[in-house]
Amino acid sequence: MHNHNNSATELANRDERTELGEVTESTARPWQVEVGQLLQRAAALCTEHGVEVDAYMSGAWSAYVEARPGLREQLEEAQLRDQLDELRRLGRIGEA
Repeated sequence: MHNHNNSATELANRDERTELGEVTESTARPWQVEVGQLLQRAAALCTEHGVEVDAYMSGAWSAYVEARPGLREQLEEAQLRDQLDELRRLGRIGEA
């Protein structure tokens, strides 16, 4: 079971840990602190307006993909490659 009580700042800083494995704001980079604050604000707004978690996560993922030029195409290409590999494995299409 995941602990959903972690703050967004802690999640954004998960790569910045002390030797004891604890996340502290003093070990965070400025952009990580800002990301944590923005995530907290977005989550608060969504919960205040009754947005379901799946819709929130879907919106966050879409925003992330849109912010990374070429990522959507890269993901689509990888998915197509996987589908073709599966069809080849099943013998439904041949290899060239």
